[in-house]
Amino acid sequence: MIIVTGGAGFIGSAVVWGLNRRGVDDIVIVDELGSTEKWKNLTGLRFQDYFEKDDFRSRIAAGDFSRTASAIIHMGACSSTTVTDASYLIDNNYRYTVELARFAVRHDIRFVYASSAATYGDGARGYDDTAPIDPLRPLNMYGYSKQLFDLWARNEGMQDRMVGLKFSNVFGPNEYHKDDMRSVPVKAYRQIVESGTVALFKSYRPDYADGEQMRDFVYIKDVVEMVLFALDDTGVSGIFNIGSGRARTWNDLARAVFAAMDVPVAIDYIEMPSALRDKYQYYTELPMAKFHDAGWRGQVMSLEDAIRDYVCEYLTVDARLDSDGALHRRHETGRNSTKFQPQE
Repeated sequence: MIIVTGGAGFIGSAVVWGLNRRGVDDIVIVDELGSTEKWKNLTGLRFQDYFEKDDFRSRIAAGDFSRTASAIIHMGACSSTTVTDASYLIDNNYRYTVELARFAVRHDIRFVYASSAATYGDGARGYDDTAPIDPLRPLNMYGYSKQLFDLWARNEGMQDRMVGLKFSNVFGPNEYHKDDMRSVPVKAYRQIVESGTVALFKSYRPDYADGEQMRDFVYIKDVVEMVLFALDDTGVSGIFNIGSGRARTWNDLARAVFAAMDVPVAIDYIEMPSALRDKYQYYTELPMAKFHDAGWRGQVMSLEDAIRDYVCEYLTVDARLDSDGALHRRHETGRNSTKFQPQE
């Protein structure tokens, strides 16, 4: 049996979808649904049981699942970079992960967990997953909560008993509940439907033109394959970057959304909030050599192909990942074409 924490969330539900496509449904999902619409990500998935996070933590402390679980894929965390309650993040992102790691190691259970590229901070120290992690300086409490666990696992001598994955800018279906933390592709899609334009931040550095700031974008379907590789290969351990390995510009991304929707490109460059200007990353690209050296032989989709799949197969028809192959519609939109007539 495989436990997936955060299994109703964006990456977690996609991992369950990937397991289902392999024919695996002996899965226990753990999450904290609250009043969100994350539950909708579960309706197209197959699994054996569901537990709320606090109940699950109590059961782990009591030793439940020690004889039945073969693996824990720990994607459960608060992923908001704007949360300021540091005590909450310490408990939810750091302490919770420590509890699961100790449990997994004690009972020889495969443990794959979500770290984050946010641990790299502003990138001044690079994005090298082979370099020491001590010098890294995250820019926000979310990144620091992830860094704390990476350091704990190293200090406890447990890194060779688990796999940590530093996710880059992941986008794709099942992220709809994330509100302001949704990826730019889905935000751009909504903007184009409503106004025919996409708003991108201006650049405040002379070496980058407006919209030419760069990110390592990676599609959720590629991320799922990487997570499952880390799950499968029990000889793989340590911390790895998870991205495309190629930086692309925000302009590239916006143009790809326009192309997928078959409407003319219209980009507005807007002022960046002053609070962000000193913390803004102008370039991120995650080297993937370490993951390839570990045995990963997959090829990620190009940004253009990934955007086209996202827009045409999911956003246009308001769909989520569905393990039975059918599109699960959140509501009927009446749209049956990728040709849009933006509102005036």
